[in-house]
Amino acid sequence: MEDNGKIRVGITHGDINGVGYEVILKSFSDPAMLELCTPIVYGSPKVATYHRKAMDVQTSFTIINNVDDAQDGKLNILNCTEDELKVELTKATPEAGKAALDALEKALQDYREGGIDVLVTAPINKHTIQSDAFHFPGHTEYIEERVGNNRKALMILLKDDFRVALVTGHIPVKDIATTITKELIMEKMEIFHRSLKQDFGIDCPRIAVFSLNPHAGDNGVIGTEERDVIIPAMQEMIAKGVQCFGPYPADGFMGSGNFCHFDGILAMYHDQGLAPFKALAMDEGVNFTAGLPIVRTSPAHGTAYDIAGQGIASENSFRQAIYLALDVYRNRMIEREIHARPLRKQYYEKRDDSDILKLDQQES
Repeated sequence: MEDNGKIRVGITHGDINGVGYEVILKSFSDPAMLELCTPIVYGSPKVATYHRKAMDVQTSFTIINNVDDAQDGKLNILNCTEDELKVELTKATPEAGKAALDALEKALQDYREGGIDVLVTAPINKHTIQSDAFHFPGHTEYIEERVGNNRKALMILLKDDFRVALVTGHIPVKDIATTITKELIMEKMEIFHRSLKQDFGIDCPRIAVFSLNPHAGDNGVIGTEERDVIIPAMQEMIAKGVQCFGPYPADGFMGSGNFCHFDGILAMYHDQGLAPFKALAMDEGVNFTAGLPIVRTSPAHGTAYDIAGQGIASENSFRQAIYLALDVYRNRMIEREIHARPLRKQYYEKRDDSDILKLDQQES
């Protein structure tokens, strides 16, 4: 549901005791942002006012009670929390967790009903948000269940052309080796490949694949997962036309700058991919949930309790998350238009020893 040609961006306020409202308000302190989209913050006007005063941010907003009332050219805040919500900056509280979940559930409900086009989520506390309704390791898994339509999600961290995807995400380190299978690697690589083409417009993406063990297992001396699992998965994907290379030891690959030569990197586990990514691109990195019908992004950082309320949090990552959501949405719209009205088929038919160009009049 685009508003006057502008994409409607649903924004969840995340943990109210962290830097969520700070980066939201700072992002829209620039009036030019309101020319790109119609933002709708799912949260609390009172909490937004509290943060605005605490940090002396001058961003104005309008209060709405329904997504259909969102105004173009305004930062809209849709109230979906309890009126007596208490802010305790820097603290992890159950109340803040409930407020984060209330906002997320309302935003996803409006998405299902066509009220918003894309979703940008401010950081949550993965512990305090847990409840009977939320028993997931993070946003990605929850959104996959709620609006995934039985499709699998893939976490991608990116900055510009530097993109890192994960085979396994929020699982304990002790479970990584047993979780990684040939089928799982192929599943994630297929999603990654499709996203690079559909969401980022790369015709023939090149994907680098990390090893699981140090030095890529050293031919089985330090582990056999490369030989028994990763390489067979890559071979099958290559046979399907996916350009994938490796497996590369993660340390040398990143340290040498080799990542610059690929469109994406498929890491085996969370910290293997995200530790170097955040070291290189923390301030402007974006978390993108690929593979699902919904376009969902978030900043690469967390709640940042240590600096909450001080007014020093950078909004760059959050702003980039908004830009990415808009770009991916437009790319998907372009692809839908192409497939909805494809070019007519052209082929040569041999007739009387001469090639005659014929146009097939049937739309495919």
